[in-house]
Amino acid sequence: MSETNYSRVTEFVLLGLSSSKELQPLLFVIFSLLYLAILLGNFLIILTVNSDSRLHTPMYFLLANLSFIDMCVASFATPKMLSDLLVEHKTISFDACLAQIFFVHLFTGGEMVLLVSMAYDRYVAICKPLHYMTIMSRRVCIILVLISWFVGFVHTTSQLAFTINLPFCGPNEVDSFFCDLPLVTKLACLDTYVISLLIVADSGFLSLSSFLLLVVSYTVILITVRNRSAASMAKARSTLTAHITVVILFFGPCIFIYVWPFSSYSVDKVLAVFYTIFTPILNPAIYTLRNKEMKTAMSKLKSRTLSSAQNYGIRVFAITH
Repeated sequence: MSETNYSRVTEFVLLGLSSSKELQPLLFVIFSLLYLAILLGNFLIILTVNSDSRLHTPMYFLLANLSFIDMCVASFATPKMLSDLLVEHKTISFDACLAQIFFVHLFTGGEMVLLVSMAYDRYVAICKPLHYMTIMSRRVCIILVLISWFVGFVHTTSQLAFTINLPFCGPNEVDSFFCDLPLVTKLACLDTYVISLLIVADSGFLSLSSFLLLVVSYTVILITVRNRSAASMAKARSTLTAHITVVILFFGPCIFIYVWPFSSYSVDKVLAVFYTIFTPILNPAIYTLRNKEMKTAMSKLKSRTLSSAQNYGIRVFAITH
């Protein structure tokens, strides 16, 4: 193939969620509301953790960082998807396509490692409570967050290396609402079987290793508290239920997409929507609805906000009159 053919494709066509023109306005309204809920819900968690001194603990520090990554996961493709629902020609430039590939693996890879860090935090809190504040110091928490971003960066860089130099000179339709790496590599003008295997192996290794670490961590925690009092067991189960639910919701689709179908690299749109839209909106709901401290802190934040708004209104009224 000549060099002149390597850069013939300058943009890709995203086929989106549905080809039905009648359904697209409804999808726009639904996903707009979901995206708004993701941003508001996760921002509320970050604001609550930062505003309440009683929540300045390792667990809530990591939870606030999880909310931030969830906002990033939802934002790398959703705004583009929403705008595409309003237009007939759903195109994306080659550079923007590579940017989506970069960010999806950066954020999801970082979130996997952060969930492992949160499991380690729960292990220390439940199994080594007397040494908790010493082990989970502020410095350690910051290091854990930095490690999650570093691993995400290394992961996405290795993934992008498979794609950036591929020659694209023919078909340019991506059967999804964002540029997913397996689908994009299939459009290259050469045999990408080996590259596809490397992509699956890379993502599969990170997904499975993180998931196994989480399973081991939570198993050790449950075994440790099994012989303790019923109250300790109940408290541990209550704490772990939210964490385990989030882990299953996040890793389920990722493992199914990148690990299970070894002979197929197509991405199920339902699963793609699940881990880019529904998981980021379920995380704040799961962690707040089952957490009394978070609900109490949010109630106090609401009261302070309403009080401040009322006082501001009184001052404005007094000045104007």
